[in-house]
Amino acid sequence: MTQFAKSNRQPVGAVQCENTTLSLLKANDFVAKSIRDQMQAQDTLLVNITSSAGSGKTTLMQATARYLKDQLKMAVLVGDLETERDAIRIREAGVDSLQIVTNGVCHLEAQMILQALPHIHAEGLDLLFIENVGNLVCPAAFDLGEDYRVTLISSTEGDDKPKKYPRMFLTSELMLISKADLLPYVPFSVEALTQDAREVNPEIEVITLSSLSGEGMETWCQWLLEKVSEKKARRQTAVSA
Repeated sequence: MTQFAKSNRQPVGAVQCENTTLSLLKANDFVAKSIRDQMQAQDTLLVNITSSAGSGKTTLMQATARYLKDQLKMAVLVGDLETERDAIRIREAGVDSLQIVTNGVCHLEAQMILQALPHIHAEGLDLLFIENVGNLVCPAAFDLGEDYRVTLISSTEGDDKPKKYPRMFLTSELMLISKADLLPYVPFSVEALTQDAREVNPEIEVITLSSLSGEGMETWCQWLLEKVSEKKARRQTAVSA
């Protein structure tokens, strides 16, 4: 299996046939650093949510908004090829959301995020989510300036994804197993999925949840609250030093 460098999201030793590919990724990383610096300066935790299409990212964002909107100031940037439907759903849950329409591009890039930030009123946010385009391939290569990458795998899509799409799992800090309420009805092994994911990335954390039943939502939200607190504490330490 190809080995990957977690720091820059890129394959180690992979042959790039086109100089334009290298230039694109280098430019993306430059913009991603600018985003990361901005989020660091304003104490905003930036979380990139990835998955294949239909894994429940938007439903998770709605449920998370309902759980945390009274505790944190949060917002969501949503990437999709077309329509504003997901952003509308999230706004209906009570938090600000902005749709980024990619017009056929299968992933979000850092430049898209940078251009969207002034329109989401990012200043003063405790937590900003990026709901990436549904795809386990292309988004894995693009750093968006996030603090954490979180990948969803739903019980309805099978438990074989980590070995098929290793780069996504290697570059993720947390794997959420979504649609847990359907586990009794589908041929899906949480244990097998977790084992495969940790063979790709031994450090990956795993939470099983259901956005509809509420199972695991408290654990997920507590993880977010802890990461927000940790980032603010690091900032305070740096300022004091």
